[in-house]
Amino acid sequence: MSAEKREEREFRAEVRKVLHILTNSLYTNREVFLRELVSNASDALDKLRFRVNRGEKPLHDDLPLEIRITLDKDAKTLTIADTGLGMTAEELAENLGTIAKSGSEEFLADLSAAATDNEEKKEDAAMADAANIIGRFGVGFYSVFMVAKKVEVTSRPAFGNENEPAHVWTSDGLGTFSVDVSEGEKPVRGTIIKAYLKDDCAEYAEKYRVESAIRKHSAFVPFPIFLDGEQVNTQPALWREPKTSVTKEQYDNFYKSLTYDSKDPLDVEHISVDVPVQFTALLYIPDSKTDFFGAGRDFWGLDLYARRVLIQHANKELIPEYLAFLKGVVDTEDLPLNISRETLQENIVLHKINQVITRQTLGHLEKMARDDVAKYDAFWHLHGQIFKLGYQDYANRDRVSALLRFNSSALDTAEALTSLDAYRERAPEDQKAYWYVTAPNREAARLNPHMEIFRKKGIEVLFLFEPVDEFVIDGLGKYRDWDFKSVESATPQDLEKFADKEKSEDTAPPLSEEDNASFDGLMARMKEILGNQVSEVRVSHRLADSPAVLVSADGVSSSMEKLLKVMQKDDSLPVKVLEINKDNPLLRSMLQIYKANADDKILAEMTRGLFDSCLLVDGYLKDPQMLAQRTNELLTNAARWYTEVRKI
Repeated sequence: MSAEKREEREFRAEVRKVLHILTNSLYTNREVFLRELVSNASDALDKLRFRVNRGEKPLHDDLPLEIRITLDKDAKTLTIADTGLGMTAEELAENLGTIAKSGSEEFLADLSAAATDNEEKKEDAAMADAANIIGRFGVGFYSVFMVAKKVEVTSRPAFGNENEPAHVWTSDGLGTFSVDVSEGEKPVRGTIIKAYLKDDCAEYAEKYRVESAIRKHSAFVPFPIFLDGEQVNTQPALWREPKTSVTKEQYDNFYKSLTYDSKDPLDVEHISVDVPVQFTALLYIPDSKTDFFGAGRDFWGLDLYARRVLIQHANKELIPEYLAFLKGVVDTEDLPLNISRETLQENIVLHKINQVITRQTLGHLEKMARDDVAKYDAFWHLHGQIFKLGYQDYANRDRVSALLRFNSSALDTAEALTSLDAYRERAPEDQKAYWYVTAPNREAARLNPHMEIFRKKGIEVLFLFEPVDEFVIDGLGKYRDWDFKSVESATPQDLEKFADKEKSEDTAPPLSEEDNASFDGLMARMKEILGNQVSEVRVSHRLADSPAVLVSADGVSSSMEKLLKVMQKDDSLPVKVLEINKDNPLLRSMLQIYKANADDKILAEMTRGLFDSCLLVDGYLKDPQMLAQRTNELLTNAARWYTEVRKI
């Protein structure tokens, strides 16, 4: 095409509307125009390499395959050049002069509505529809008009006549374009895109701004990218390298550059999958903890790439929430994108990737738990709190259950851990349940009055320290046919078949028939004193040392009861059964006071004090001042009686 044959052409009316939407509405972040131009350049280089590998010889076959970006702050221009496939004049007109040949009237109507409707909500809805409709068409090049008032695309094909001139496509993106023989800067092969920046987009003539965008979106493009002569993508896409060729140092360095963490990761998982969806992934388990139940709740997800180009940072659809501790990247070529590459047309591919990553990660953790117990224990202490939420994954519930870890009464320290399978192996022959107790720490669990019968019978109890733990246990229901049961729900029948392993040194003598009858009267008097605060006062068969304990009539543990009350915004005290230990010295003394005078004021104060101490153990005490006052009065009386008896 000669200069005499230069032709000014108009975009079709519907194409002008598409272009208007692309350049003014569709993208939410203007810097993505760089991602699109670099991706197009990379595609051109890929196509050239494919044809060369097929045996074809391009013009100037000694030219390196590369992308060069040059900036001119004074002229406010940005130029991107590649040594790829290039285009003829006809290809320039066809590829850059026509967008989205859909022919759908509904499609055009949606675009028109989005471009002309000034009502914000309607426009947003129309834009969402339009983005989905035109998602099949590759029009990312036109994003350059978000920042450019004029664009020149000069290209020379890599195959053909060496004497064929380069041609230039020129447009302001407003309605017309032209294709002409290039008289200015000419590539010996490939394409040069020169963008004349708008005044309010002059920042894209600044090196730091362009470099930041390239490193964010296109850092792993497989061809070198030079910015004003300096290569900016020096790090390879490590996830695409064979596992056997990647060193630990490379894995660690990549992790640090990805997360800005100063520590090496605890572990790494390198995945390459062909079916049911093709993707590669590099996943890390950090060696530091994140508060996913506080400030860090929304800061998780994996970086999603398509052919080494970043599509979405921290995508949450790639992994279930209980694997939120994972950091890393996923790269797939099977990804259906909308026209702006910023949102996904459908999530079926992501769903499949999610399933594969979940299975692979569970397998990785199973191997770690089997082969490196110390490392798995470290993982659990760091990330176990979020991993527990895997109890909601019904498809993988048994695998998640096997990976759960707990402290227990059979272990020596609060840091030691046991699995459910190991607990089961240590259990007595007739045991058919996993017993657990909830407490804020190991000492509180150990001193819980409900633990006394289990300690006496030598039955191991799991210690649950986190509020979420009981929801996890309740959600699981059972594991390998054994139910989970709270020690608070234990009945005499549950434990009667187990012989005592531990006997109290200070066993109280049995009560006489008269004292037994009087003890029934004492319990009735205590119920009268406490009134509606308790549903019943009865003799306990679960206590060995403690004087009393509160028991829920419906079997719900005190910790679960508190959580449910918080959720229901109910601050009332639960009405429970007060169980008392008739062999405890305190109750024997209270029996003597009752026999002497059932209406003794001290008996009433001791009964209320005993009830308050039980509330305190359960975490329900609402009036600590009254407890303190009552305790002080009892101490005063005890001190007076002691001095009188000892005649001090």
